[in-house]
Amino acid sequence: MGYKVAVIGATGNVGREMLKTLAERNFPVDDIVALASERSVGREISFGDKTVLKSQDLAKFDFTGWDIALSSPGAKVSAQHSPRAAAAGCVVIDNTSHFRMDPDVPLVVPEVNPEAIAGYKKKGIIANPNCSTIQMVVALKPLHALGKIKRVVVSTYQSVSGAGKEGMDELFEQSRAVFVNDAITPQKFAKQIAFNLIPQIDVFMEDGSTKEEWKMVVETKKILDAGIEVHATCVRVPVFVSHSEAVNVEFTRPVSVEDATEALRNAPGVIVMDKREPGGQITPLETTGEDAVYISRIRKDPTVKNGLSFWCVADNLRKGAALNAVQIAEVLARDFLKK
Repeated sequence: MGYKVAVIGATGNVGREMLKTLAERNFPVDDIVALASERSVGREISFGDKTVLKSQDLAKFDFTGWDIALSSPGAKVSAQHSPRAAAAGCVVIDNTSHFRMDPDVPLVVPEVNPEAIAGYKKKGIIANPNCSTIQMVVALKPLHALGKIKRVVVSTYQSVSGAGKEGMDELFEQSRAVFVNDAITPQKFAKQIAFNLIPQIDVFMEDGSTKEEWKMVVETKKILDAGIEVHATCVRVPVFVSHSEAVNVEFTRPVSVEDATEALRNAPGVIVMDKREPGGQITPLETTGEDAVYISRIRKDPTVKNGLSFWCVADNLRKGAALNAVQIAEVLARDFLKK
């Protein structure tokens, strides 16, 4: 017996990926509905190879009798409709930022803290972390078990798909404009993104950090360990899909490169590709469409006591969003909503 599943924000990049991932992983679905804004009603969306769904109006949808909602419509929309769905008895797995730091809403990465899913009963909502946080904590979890992490310094290289379809369209159009010598007027991003880097993602906060950087700090503490100090610099790069991160870790005790590599190789959801030769490292292009978090460049940092550095890459639309949500749904269905 399967479940009745709603996908909220189904016409967006992440919503489409959620539908694709549900089908690929053969999630036990008895009925499925695609929900979006009124302006997207009737738009056709694929679910698997044979099924085509027509999106329905989220604002008018009755969640009574539905089991699980995978939600990625934007924070303001989610703030309104996720509690409405939960009140009707539908457990919401929410991909927006709105509920992540709510103390009564679990923030979950299944490879890291699946036990937290049990907390969904308080509000009927489970939060999916920020994409850049997800891939980092998947890599940090086995290392933290090995040597207890004291401090993390991370620089991210985040693809334009993290800014939605508009971000991807802007990179494409600007790249074309460069080659034909057309004028470029940035719209989605503050500056030209084609052949450029922008050291700002989300709004600035009082201390000079951006909200994206703040998310990595507070979410890592909530998911993994409140005692870990995190300092992040988040950069938008001209890559369509997949985020990359240069991660520096300081442990409370010595951890060798060999032991760290072995721990990462044995960790769920992690693939190590680390040859010290040209082309022996993973890149964003190679991880697009893949489920794993990929690790390269594992090496000692001799400038701090008990320090290591590594390179971390993952598809932000899959593990950074849709796949993580579906994995949460799988644990939820297996352990809590058994039919």
